[in-house]
Amino acid sequence: MTTLAPTLYARTFPRMAGWLRDLMLVSAGALFVSILAQVKIPLPFTPVPLTGQTFAVLLVAAALGSKRGAASMALYIALGAFGLPVFAGGAAGLAYLSGATLGYLIGFVLATYIIGLLAERGLERSFRTSLLPFLVGTIVIYACGIAWLTVLLGSFGKAVTAGLVPFIVGDIIKLVAAALALPAAWKLAK
Repeated sequence: MTTLAPTLYARTFPRMAGWLRDLMLVSAGALFVSILAQVKIPLPFTPVPLTGQTFAVLLVAAALGSKRGAASMALYIALGAFGLPVFAGGAAGLAYLSGATLGYLIGFVLATYIIGLLAERGLERSFRTSLLPFLVGTIVIYACGIAWLTVLLGSFGKAVTAGLVPFIVGDIIKLVAAALALPAAWKLAK
């Protein structure tokens, strides 16, 4: 009996522990984005608010990697779709998903996967090298957000004016802040 228990433990528990750890990290990433989504500054000249979400997305992506990071963003969107107040300013529901921020939310999933892939290849090892994946991820978020805003507003120019220009300086600050906070995010993920 004593020889069977360690064998069963070695074969069963590491897989279960790994799965449980992944579930906890994915959930924690979604929670982190949810919390920073509550930092919302409405801008009167655009339907897209200024939030802390992008900062959280960048960190979650680099800390969790491509698959867990993307799963975390998918969970975040699913929680909001099912009515939990996780979106900017406590918004929730399917009606919110058809609004101005849908493209950005889709961009979160894609950007997280791409940033995670770049991080898995070692591009997040230092402050300087982490800026590249974060910049690529931010561009992906903007591309998706502006594409959707173009559909809603009927003009690419209006979409750029409403969904990109007001946010460039803030997102550069978030990008640098995420690169500075990355070592702490690694510690939490471990």
